[in-house]
Amino acid sequence: MNAFAAVPDDALGFAAGALTTIAFVPQLLRILKTRSAHDISWWMFAILIAGIVLWLWYGIRVDALPVIIANALTLALAVAIVLLKRRYRHRIGPTLVPPKPGGERNSRE
Repeated sequence: MNAFAAVPDDALGFAAGALTTIAFVPQLLRILKTRSAHDISWWMFAILIAGIVLWLWYGIRVDALPVIIANALTLALAVAIVLLKRRYRHRIGPTLVPPKPGGERNSRE
């Protein structure tokens, strides 16, 4: 018997959606911390957002709640990253503060 057979389909969908959505959070936090999105590709995020919109549309059409929720949240995070990239577009790299005595350089908070 397949080990995944006992797991409800929606539970798998919510777990997959949670992981792929949460994957955007570290990038968003890093951009906020460093105030730089220089290394973020406009093309990659444009294509990604188009794909997310299509997945959301698909989820709505087939009434798949895990797909709808995951892609709505992922879309919000991806759009936030793009808006931050636009906001910090003139920054070349992370903004750093001088090192603390006896410590390493830290990013500005």
